[in-house]
Parts: sequence; structure tokens; C-alpha cells
Amino acid sequence: MMLLDSPIDPQPLSFKEPPLLLGVLQPNTKLRQAERLFENQLVGPESIAHIGDVMFTGTADGRVVKLENGEVETIARFGSGPCKTRDDEPACGRPLGIRAGPNGTLFVADAYKGLFEVNPWKREVKLLLSSETPIEGRKMSFVNDLTVTRDGRKIYFTDSSSKWQRRDYLLLVMEGTDDGRLLEYDTETKEVKVLLDHLRFPNGVQLSPAEDFVLVAELTMARIRRFYVSGLMKGGADLFVENLPGFPDNIRASSSGGYWVGMSTIRSNPGFSMLDFLSERPYLKRMIFKLFSQETVMKFVPRYSLVLELSDSGAFRRSLHDPDGQVAAYVSEVHEHDGHLYLGSFRSPFLCRLRLQSA
Repeated sequence: MMLLDSPIDPQPLSFKEPPLLLGVLQPNTKLRQAERLFENQLVGPESIAHIGDVMFTGTADGRVVKLENGEVETIARFGSGPCKTRDDEPACGRPLGIRAGPNGTLFVADAYKGLFEVNPWKREVKLLLSSETPIEGRKMSFVNDLTVTRDGRKIYFTDSSSKWQRRDYLLLVMEGTDDGRLLEYDTETKEVKVLLDHLRFPNGVQLSPAEDFVLVAELTMARIRRFYVSGLMKGGADLFVENLPGFPDNIRASSSGGYWVGMSTIRSNPGFSMLDFLSERPYLKRMIFKLFSQETVMKFVPRYSLVLELSDSGAFRRSLHDPDGQVAAYVSEVHEHDGHLYLGSFRSPFLCRLRLQSA
């Protein structure tokens, strides 16, 4: 039984009826053509980056690792101590979003520790922004994803909540808390700005190819917001796409000029979506978390992996499915590199690779 430090106070959410899985969204088994890489050599490769042909990811045991020639090599660790259970996470750290910068270094968002720059060749770690630093009077409890300008000057990143930590992400989903933020960090001036506030589980972020706006996934609202960082609309925000067929995690650029969105759970239509059903029944949510642990609740969430490609204007372009999560489970990110899609996962003991031609 799980005892909560902080009582869950579910907020009613209002969803439109999920889109029908027809046309571009028609279910298929394309993700089952993916091959698993590094199986049982790592756990929870949430986000993936390449420097040249060398691949990097962060894992559930608090490491940033280099993946090359079939070998998994630790290049950085932001925390310390044992990293075996969810209670170890705050001390151990949990690297989530990872990006390659312009100078052969990696920028990494650690859920508990903050923003880092890592030189993977020299094994040097530089703390850019500590989670201990209050931003406009509020702490960052769940630093999640980041996107970096081509010149490496600015980092746009999400803090999913100032109340719930990553280890309690299901409570954040169920509560529907609107205390997430999109922030900007300037690597030269060290200044931090809040760009958007009152977001419900802001997750993946991605700069547009022209670097004039940033997309931010609002997981519990099944939508993606757009914030303009330059041009005539600078400082403005709008909805890029709403009423997605699943709950969006990371967003990454696609070679067609659009965006890949990873989703580990769908909003079935026709069918039953537990989160949609519970969204307007806060009393049921409260009861569920009094009775069950997060791990137990996860067993009730259907394992349905969905990858969606959006056009540059947010239209659905194509979808890749693994209806039971048989091959690609708990997909968190779709990272395109050299004719392949690499699929990150927030809890699987492997990552997947799919030839783009198969998609």
C-alpha cells in the first residue's frame, strides 16, 4: 500500500470525444517490425541523441550512457547511492530529455537534479541549472524534456510539476495538476524565464526548424501547445494540435519538416479510455489511489504503443502502432536518425529501431 506525503486532490478535466481511429489513424502493426537493441543491458532509455553515429541515452538507474558497437558505457551520473527502487530516484537522479549540442556535448534534463551539459569524450559534467534553484518563487520538482537552439545559446525545457516528482508521475496524471511550466535558460547570461505556466503535465518540447516557436506536449490534456519565441508573434501562444488519439510524451523533428510524437497509451475510440472516463470523476481517482499502488494502477492501463507523425501545421500525417505493446512497449520518444526511427521507452529494458521505409 502506498502512503502519500501529499494528499491527492483530483481536478476535473474536460475532454472532447477522442478522434476515431480511422484514415491516417487506422490501427496497424508497423511498430512490430522494429528490432530491439541492447535488450536487458539497460532500463528505461527515455530519450535518445546522436553525435555522429554514436548514440546516447539516459537510464532508470541514473546514468547517461554511450551506446556503440553493442556496448553500453557509462559516461555520466548526476546523483549517487543505490538506484534500485522508486524511492532511490531523488538521490540517484533520473536523466530524461537528452540533446546533442553544437560543440560535441550533450544537454541533459535530470528529473531531480536539473539541467546539465556533458562532454561525453572527456566525461566532464557541468551543472547549468540546479533543481534547488527556485524559479519565480517556485521549485522545480520534475524537470522533464529540453530542446536547444542550433547555436547552443538557449535551452527551452519543461518542469512537469512543482508538487509531484517523477516517481509519482501517475499521481500527477490522475490529479490533473496544472502547475507545470515551460521555461527558457540562457547559457550565456544564466537567466531563467517562465514562458508558460499553469500547464497540465507539460512533457516533450521541440523547437521548430526555423526556431521561431517551441512546441510543448501537455500530456494530461492530450494536446500540444505552441509558444512563439521570435518573429511577429513573439511571446504569444496557441494550440498546435488538440484532442490527440493518445497521451503525448516527447516530440522530435521529422525529416519531412514535421514532428514525431511518442505515446504509450491511447484514448480508444471506439473503446474505453480509463483516463477519459476518470477525468470528470475526481472521487473515483481519490478512491483508486487509496486502494492501489502506482505499480498496480499501471497494470490497468492498456499497453498500446502509438507513434504519430504531425505535419508542420499539426495535421496527422501517419501513425505507427503496436496494439498490445508486444515489441515496442511504453514508447516515450521517436528519434529519427539516418533513415531509422529509434524508439525510447520510460520503462522497457531495451530501445527499438525501425527502418523508416517500413513506416
